[in-house]
Amino acid sequence: MLAQVPDEPENSDSSRKSIYDSKVSAREAKKKKVVFWGIEVPETLSWHGWELGKEMIKHLTLKNVHGKVQKLRYRAPSTPFFFTVFPQPITLNPGMSVTLPIVFRPSKEMDYEDTIFFMKAEGEFSVTLHAMLPRFCLSVPAAVQLPVCAVHSATEATFAVRNVGDLVSIFAWETSSPFSVDPMFGTLNPGAECMVKVVFKPKVAGVHYAAATCWFGGEVKQMRTIKLKALAKYPYLCVSMTGKKSEGVQPGKFQDALCFGSVPVGKTVEKCVEIVNMSLVDAPFRIEQAEGPLLRDYGFSCDVSHDVVPAKGKLVLRIRFQPHVVGEHSTDYFTITSAAYHLKTVLKVVGSCKGPSVSLHQHSVNFGWINLGESLMRTLKISNTSDVPAYYQFDIDCKGSVFSLDRPCGVLEGATTLTLKVIFRPAHPINYHRRVVCLVHHQEPLYVDFFGTCHSDTAKPTTLQKRHLSWYRTNMVRGLTFYPPDILSEMLKNGKLQMDEKGALMLPPEISEDQPPKEYLEPNPMAEYFYNAVSSDLALFPAHVSVSPREYDFGCCMPPHKADSLSLCVTNHTKGSIIVAWTPSHSSAFQVHPEIGDIPPLKSSTFYVFCRPTQVNSLYATELEGFAVYKVMRHYTNIENDATICPSWCLTVRLRAHTYEAKREHIIPQYVLDVPKIFPPVACDTDTYCSMLLSNPSTSLITFSVNQTACPSVLVKPSLGHVIPGGHQIFFLSTHPVNTVLQQHVLPLELNSYPAYTKEIVLQSCGQSLLLLLEGDGILYFKPLHVGTSSTRMYTIKNCTSLPMVFTWKIRRSDSKILSVSPTAGILQPYETMAQAWTFTPDKKTKYVLQAMVFVRWKSPDPVSPKDVHYVLRIIGEGALGTIRAQKEHLDLGNILVGDQKSCSIVLLNDGICTLNYILSVERLFTGPCDHEEVLSDLPALELEHSRGTVPARSKVFVRVKVRPARRLCYTWLIKYAICTARDLASAKEKQQQFLCCIVATGVYPTLCITDACTIGTASRNSKMHIWKLFSLDTLNEFLERDPTPGELTYKVPTRHSTCLIPPVYTPLLLDFDFGSAPVDSEPTIVVLMLENKGVVPVDWAFLFPSDQKMDMERWAEDADFTPQELHQMSIQDNQLFSVSPKSGTLLPGQEKSVQLSHRHDFIGTDRLPVLLKISYGHEILLTFSGVTVEHDQRYVHFASTKHVFAPVAVGCSQPPTQIYKLYNGGSMPVTFEVQLDNIVKIKEKNFQHPVFVCLTPRGEILPGEAGHIEWIFSPLEAKTYTVDVLIDILEGDSTQITFQGVGYNPNIVREAATSRHFFSSAVIPGSAKLTVPGQAATLSHHRICLGNIPDCTKAGRLVFLNNISKSKAVVFTWQLNSCKEMVLEVAPESGVAQPGESIPCFITLQPTGNPYFCRINLVCEVYIQESLVQYERDLHEWEKEKERQAVEFTITEKDLGIKKKLKSPSVRLSDSAETANLPESSAVIRKYKTLPPIKSRPTPSQPPGHNDKGLLDKDTSQKWVKPEPPTPLFLHLDVSARSYAIEDFLSNFALDFHRYFLSRPFSTQPSECKLVDGSRHRNRTDVELKQLSLASASKQELEVVTDILTGVIRSLLEDGHFQTSVRKIQDEPVPYFSQFQSAKSAELQDSRQGSTFPSRVSSLTDLDLEKDGERKKMNQETSPSDLPESCKTFHHKELMEKEIISRQPAVGNLVELVLENILQNILIEASRGEVVLTAQPRIIALPPNASRRITNPATPPCRA
Repeated sequence: MLAQVPDEPENSDSSRKSIYDSKVSAREAKKKKVVFWGIEVPETLSWHGWELGKEMIKHLTLKNVHGKVQKLRYRAPSTPFFFTVFPQPITLNPGMSVTLPIVFRPSKEMDYEDTIFFMKAEGEFSVTLHAMLPRFCLSVPAAVQLPVCAVHSATEATFAVRNVGDLVSIFAWETSSPFSVDPMFGTLNPGAECMVKVVFKPKVAGVHYAAATCWFGGEVKQMRTIKLKALAKYPYLCVSMTGKKSEGVQPGKFQDALCFGSVPVGKTVEKCVEIVNMSLVDAPFRIEQAEGPLLRDYGFSCDVSHDVVPAKGKLVLRIRFQPHVVGEHSTDYFTITSAAYHLKTVLKVVGSCKGPSVSLHQHSVNFGWINLGESLMRTLKISNTSDVPAYYQFDIDCKGSVFSLDRPCGVLEGATTLTLKVIFRPAHPINYHRRVVCLVHHQEPLYVDFFGTCHSDTAKPTTLQKRHLSWYRTNMVRGLTFYPPDILSEMLKNGKLQMDEKGALMLPPEISEDQPPKEYLEPNPMAEYFYNAVSSDLALFPAHVSVSPREYDFGCCMPPHKADSLSLCVTNHTKGSIIVAWTPSHSSAFQVHPEIGDIPPLKSSTFYVFCRPTQVNSLYATELEGFAVYKVMRHYTNIENDATICPSWCLTVRLRAHTYEAKREHIIPQYVLDVPKIFPPVACDTDTYCSMLLSNPSTSLITFSVNQTACPSVLVKPSLGHVIPGGHQIFFLSTHPVNTVLQQHVLPLELNSYPAYTKEIVLQSCGQSLLLLLEGDGILYFKPLHVGTSSTRMYTIKNCTSLPMVFTWKIRRSDSKILSVSPTAGILQPYETMAQAWTFTPDKKTKYVLQAMVFVRWKSPDPVSPKDVHYVLRIIGEGALGTIRAQKEHLDLGNILVGDQKSCSIVLLNDGICTLNYILSVERLFTGPCDHEEVLSDLPALELEHSRGTVPARSKVFVRVKVRPARRLCYTWLIKYAICTARDLASAKEKQQQFLCCIVATGVYPTLCITDACTIGTASRNSKMHIWKLFSLDTLNEFLERDPTPGELTYKVPTRHSTCLIPPVYTPLLLDFDFGSAPVDSEPTIVVLMLENKGVVPVDWAFLFPSDQKMDMERWAEDADFTPQELHQMSIQDNQLFSVSPKSGTLLPGQEKSVQLSHRHDFIGTDRLPVLLKISYGHEILLTFSGVTVEHDQRYVHFASTKHVFAPVAVGCSQPPTQIYKLYNGGSMPVTFEVQLDNIVKIKEKNFQHPVFVCLTPRGEILPGEAGHIEWIFSPLEAKTYTVDVLIDILEGDSTQITFQGVGYNPNIVREAATSRHFFSSAVIPGSAKLTVPGQAATLSHHRICLGNIPDCTKAGRLVFLNNISKSKAVVFTWQLNSCKEMVLEVAPESGVAQPGESIPCFITLQPTGNPYFCRINLVCEVYIQESLVQYERDLHEWEKEKERQAVEFTITEKDLGIKKKLKSPSVRLSDSAETANLPESSAVIRKYKTLPPIKSRPTPSQPPGHNDKGLLDKDTSQKWVKPEPPTPLFLHLDVSARSYAIEDFLSNFALDFHRYFLSRPFSTQPSECKLVDGSRHRNRTDVELKQLSLASASKQELEVVTDILTGVIRSLLEDGHFQTSVRKIQDEPVPYFSQFQSAKSAELQDSRQGSTFPSRVSSLTDLDLEKDGERKKMNQETSPSDLPESCKTFHHKELMEKEIISRQPAVGNLVELVLENILQNILIEASRGEVVLTAQPRIIALPPNASRRITNPATPPCRA
């Protein structure tokens, strides 16, 4: 049934298939496949849509994706619902596959699951089989993370909702704000999916979490929850201009204006602004232009109204400016808003409009005089100094005028000059003068005077000159030009006229009523153009000659018809006869008849104009020109005075006509019209002008006509005319707005005489009135201010008009000292907002309401603005007083490292209503050991970030303070302040300073100390005190407590600063770290030091070897010649003989760290290496590491120092104490020493045979690794220092000279207690254990015991606990007491076992010796692990057993015996036969019987500690069997120190402490052994001398001397009043310790025996005497029964005496002392075990009163606790 097929899975499903099944199978095919050892199989096989009672088959495909043949087996499913073919082996070739049919047969509706297993050689794998019921199931992601979004913006994310179930499912979503889901509802078919969009619209910034719940299913709803997470941030937009070094505009603030500069009129300029998004979110924004009146149009525009700036990106915003009014200054504002109008940035844009600047080089052209029929040409230069092209047009028809220009119109480019040709062709012999206007688009018109004179044969008028024109204009203003020249000449002759200084005519003063004559002023070009009385009805000056009409349209004039005529009425307004001469134009269609005519004064005449067109369908237009002149001007002889000459007046008439038929359409005009939309703004009731350009780009003539009646409010010039082909016509428009109401003007422009070609020009105009907008409705508020201080606020004013205005502020003189503004005057451009600085300075404590007025007027001087246009600004403020206080008046910065810096902040609080300006000052105080002058010369240790500042009202300000102490002192800084004002800012420091706060800081150095030391290895038997001395730790700790010197701070931290191998030394202290001595190849000497930071700042420390201080240099820079010292140090460092671990570290305050120093004994000799102990920002100490390595057979004693100082001894001491000098054997051989006493004898001879130095043990022996003691007695004769050099010889070794020094002192000056304290304080080693070595299982509670000063007849003790710190192993301990026999030091218990975690109390007792001494004993406790000790004993027992067995066994070495007999011994030496083979025969016989191998014992005692000969136990029986070695013990050292005194010395020095000790009698003189050679002999001799001094062996004479002395002493005491007073005071003193054990009776008996001189006799009775007394009492009782009452009394009295005698016995006292000692010891032991709580509060039990007891025992004294 299994068939191999190519890589194509079969789809043979025998069950019913549906559309759903095909979808499921497709989904199954896409399921993930897995590979197991080269076999690819689907992860699962699922059945969907199954029915009961039907089988469904699916195929499981296995494919070999490996390169080799695969063999596997399979196991059928375990349940009966899934089954397949019978399992059989499967073999798959590479790339082939096999299918297994899996049949599913359900029995009931439920979910089925099973597994089919496949087995290979590498292992087995499985495929899961699933058969699921149809169910609702939607697949949604667990969480959706939305992109970061800006506040008030929106972002979205999509996810898929997939129906992975078997049924159609309806879903519905539920979520919360600011999240929304789209779509909210939907339906999904099985296998379908829907994309759901989540929209996030935050309103606040922060991290937003929400849960979106999807409900789906049938009757029972199910849900799926998605966690929605999004981050919202506020956008932050900055506006910056490209090309400027601007940091941008902050949101909500103005910035420098975006200046477009001067832009040519009509041209568009674009500038860019960058909007930079500084935030991490996309920032949408809107840009809005400031709103204004409808007439406002300044040409600023922006195409972008809204956009999005990407996160951390920028957007370029393009702003355009297209001005329309030349000379206008434009200001506008763009508001960029983001975050839904919450953040705004205002961008100010400024620009101005510039137009052409056209000028004529001359204002008149004089042609002089010419003959009739001739012509004359002159040049006229016209220039444009602007860079804007200028359209110009001379308003003259050159074809019909006597004056013609070659280029009457054109375009003048920027910065160019054009030379025009002007031709004069007169037609009549008269004076010609015409004032021609030059129209310029976007500029006021220009004027030029053309004048000349024409002569004929008969008529020769006066030649017209330029001065004549000037005189004429002056005479015209004065009203004299209406008279002809002849009349004026006559009046001049008659004196009715006079000539002024310029040559013009004027009325005499008597006629003019002393009024000054009028002068001619150049009129406004626009006004002159519109009101010239020639082409308009309105005139600036009265017209002399007028013509009507000035413009006329003939309409349609067809050539066949009769010519139409126009009557021209010419009126003479002068008082003289005039001649009117029309300029003939023979080629023109318009003719005038007559050409010349006379007109009497004040009369009119009619001339006729005929239109005679020659072409049909054509346009005709022209301008008729005529000149009127006084008749008297025909000949120059008629002119008597030049001042009376009057030029001619030019008359012009504009005509047009056409010859189009009635129904024929006129030619379509092609034109370009440049017309503004609005008139330039002006004040109300003022004329405003603008220009309009009509260009004719075609080749046909264009005629135009403006219907003035349709728009009477606008004046247009010219209103009728024509535009030549390729030319242009410039119009000027004028209107007169009377109010601020917006007016719209519609001006019809008819072209080509055809109504259909009428262009309606729409213009707007509006008058402007002064309007200034004040911020805040004209009220300016100032916050309350401190009196004398100033506050400046920015206040904005806005010009709400389209015209620039001038403003001026006026403040009352009384308020000028309180209020000021800047600037006080200025110009506001149209719609410009200006910020002004107002300064308010109150001078007293009160509320102010002030007023200021601003006067405004127009900038242009022409409009007359009202004088009373002003605005009032109210200023409201308040003057107040305030104080400053600190939030913390006392600020303790703690400890600061000297040279380091610490910062803090002073919080200044202002509780008042006004802002305060302050100036801070600092007053310095310090305490500590220092030189006051030196400290004052230091740099200030406190630095304020700023000493001046401002504290706003009801707020606080942080003042940063930096403290940098320069010395180890306690600094105190008093911070004071003074309120400063703007007026007295300079004298603020001189004001009274007020206390603000106090800052305290302590300058400290890093402190480090050695708190403990211990040894490992060869030096483990050395005491802690010896290590302390070898390493000079007392001196080191003492130096570390001092301040570092400046030299030590040369390098504050460890650095490589040395260029040589031996670094320079900057420290004043050089110390030796002596590692002692040891034999070569022994274990390293390891010393562990405990470093502790007892300071308050962290400490960085480092041990720097010379190589650690040397800089890395190039080889060429190093010195190749090394000194022996350098070579020695290099050798030590290369071989790592000395090591430190760790070499550096950091200790926090109170922290401890152990440092391990080691010395390796690899080479014989003395090793010395300088090591620098560097503390960062502190000490650096040069430590010389030294150690000695000796040979194995060398006898060597290690001397830590060549000088020894004895403890000071008082002069006259009866029994000087015994002192000990120790010698240490650092080699591996026993050492015998001998002290040379020659110098001691010399010292004795110099001191009168007084033994100042006595050596009690001049000879002795020291075992390897042990210490030997030399006992000395120092007995000074004088109060001075004694020194002696003693040579100590080492047999078979080196001799060393030691200097012994002792100090004798006067006990009357220096108390014994002081020297005693010096003795006990000299050893500063810690009392408790701090260090533990690796593997240490037990510790002592104390490493040092100080018993203090004790009498020599008492004993003292202390309690020490031995703690087992192991948690699982018991330890065995043993105290070594062989070295303390002299001092009778007892330890109880001497040995024992401590269980894990147990503490064993050990009582250390120092027994009395009877001799004063200095006691410093190193008590050693050996500790073993019990397990290792038991193993050692077991191995030792086996070794001894084997030794006994080998002692009775032997080995037979004969070869033939091995063949004949069977060996009985289990240990036969077969290898010995090789030894006897080469020997002679006799020798072989002798060696036939050989002994067993010897038993090797443990190493000899002469071997140094740590030196072991390692023997290996091989299988070869020829090797020796090494005796088991005992485990290495752990040595715990206990230093015991005490000072013993004789009783007399103790009472004289420490009388108050005598009651603390128990005097045990009689003295127990236990014999003590000394291992030193001569010690016992000297001690016996001393005992004999003491016995000889006792009274028992004294002679009669000696007793008499003693009696006499004692009698005198007692008599003197009885006569001494002070002694008697002291005796009386004894009764009031507390009860002594030993008297507490006597009863009241014994006290009475003691009082009765006060007269006895030998109280010691009673105490010397023996026990035998007591027994005899008892028998005597018994006999007396038996023999005297008759005297019973008396005998009872006597018996009672004797019994009391006997009890008293017994209680006085030493045995009883010792017994009581022992009982009390045991009681206290038991209490301490129980307390250590937790059975008794010594610190618990005592419980008081109140018993009921007992009356009978109170009666029977009335005299019972209270019990003393």
